[in-house]
Amino acid sequence: MDDIAVLIPVYNEERTIGKVIEDFSKVLPKNSHIYVYDNNSTDNSFVIAQDTNKAICRKEQNQGKGNVIRRMFREVDASIYVIVDADNTYNPNDLIRIIGPIQNNNVDMVVGDRLSSSYFVENKRMFHNFGNVLMKRLVNFFFYSNIKDVMTGYRAFSRRFVKTFPCLSKGFEVETEMTIHAIDKNLNIENVIVDYKDRPMGSYSKLNTITDGISCFFTFVKFFILYRPLMFFGLVAIILFTIATILICPIFIEYGKTRLVPRFPTLMGSIFIYTIAVQSFFTGLILEILNNNNRQEFEYKLIEQGSI
Repeated sequence: MDDIAVLIPVYNEERTIGKVIEDFSKVLPKNSHIYVYDNNSTDNSFVIAQDTNKAICRKEQNQGKGNVIRRMFREVDASIYVIVDADNTYNPNDLIRIIGPIQNNNVDMVVGDRLSSSYFVENKRMFHNFGNVLMKRLVNFFFYSNIKDVMTGYRAFSRRFVKTFPCLSKGFEVETEMTIHAIDKNLNIENVIVDYKDRPMGSYSKLNTITDGISCFFTFVKFFILYRPLMFFGLVAIILFTIATILICPIFIEYGKTRLVPRFPTLMGSIFIYTIAVQSFFTGLILEILNNNNRQEFEYKLIEQGSI
């Protein structure tokens, strides 16, 4: 088992992958390895990674970063895991600071915080900046957390996290899933500010601002429903209850004056909306109970495995 495993998912990064491997190999302690998982690259990324002779290189056929991370977590055996992008935007000298909280403070996930560092200076893609800030605020507001950078590609994990993380995402939205999972399961999280530099000339991001941004947003909504069902369905119930009340109040006022109900369809529609609101609330309540049971089972799993 490795002391530290640096995991690098790769897709068409022939301009940078060699340097990333070389740079990280210089700061890795003994009994640690770099693992490169190529995700159907159409350039020479895989060959370049192999030629360095400093990384264990494998291939993952299922397209998407989430699929790659699922395979990495399943196959690699280490005490501490570090995930870093292959685009040479992160500083390998930050590695020791990233793994420090796991070694010394029993932290489960360390978030490499770009947004508090040089990200907004280096990254000139306005919509990427907006998307990163929006996702951070959504997660922190609805999950009562203090994550500084939800979408960062530089993270460290304890073995406990990696071997108990049920990855469901297939693409770039996996960062959001890992963050929400750690928050929901009450795992220890720490933010560490890291340096960030933009991609070198000739290297291009595989992240599509529109489609991947929409995918990440809907992933947030999906996991919001999954992990906070009472809050979600409770909000739906409040909205529906408010709409029904607005519709039915004039009918009651008119009935009090004339003892007539001239807008009978509106009355029936309001009652129907009230019914849906009540059903929504109890749906959320039932799912919240099931979710609490899942959290208990997760804790039992950690205990049975000796907290890994």
